[in-house]
Amino acid sequence: MDSGSVERRLHTLAQHFIAEKAVKPGPEATASTACWSKRAAVLVCLFKGEEDDLHVILTRRASTLSSNPGDVALPGGKREEGDADDVDTALREAKEEIGLDPSLVKVITVFQPSLTKNGMTVVPVIGLLSDIKAFSPAPNAAEVEAIFYVPLEMFLKDENRRAEEKEWKGHKYLLHYFNYEADGKEYVIWAFTAGILIRVASIVYQRQPAFLEQRPKFWN
Repeated sequence: MDSGSVERRLHTLAQHFIAEKAVKPGPEATASTACWSKRAAVLVCLFKGEEDDLHVILTRRASTLSSNPGDVALPGGKREEGDADDVDTALREAKEEIGLDPSLVKVITVFQPSLTKNGMTVVPVIGLLSDIKAFSPAPNAAEVEAIFYVPLEMFLKDENRRAEEKEWKGHKYLLHYFNYEADGKEYVIWAFTAGILIRVASIVYQRQPAFLEQRPKFWN
């Protein structure tokens, strides 16, 4: 798919999101305070690279964190009482973690929530950064060790990828691992983060990955 087709696809997604938001509230509109501790949002922030291909902003979590230290992740975190909705959560967390000004991001759409194995509901918020040069990365050292960019289409290819078969409640599924090098550093993008990006890439580029995906049922 050429860059023009990708832009048209993103425009279609954005129009669909605007229409959906106008006619019905999201599940967050009726969520009780008790649910907030088990609800989170992540920002899949896309931008056009030098060759007009789409890239996504990723982070490496600080090695001092108590949960998933050193893992690659999308900017995001748990919903807080002051957040109006999932979009608000994702944009606030991105600003806190990597210094991304919410005014620079145009929200394209919000995907259906996914459930993690520990019972956390995670909502992927898809946004478009019109000018990567306007973004001055400012990682929060307490949470983020590094910020880097990855081509979105990579998550549809079978290159630099491996999979590990797992089982949960009698259901077999695959965890995908993508190896990527940026600025002389090696990164491994895997598990839930890789799953979200495979899903986003499949929708944006309108094709299935070149490998068996076999998502876990608890992500649906």
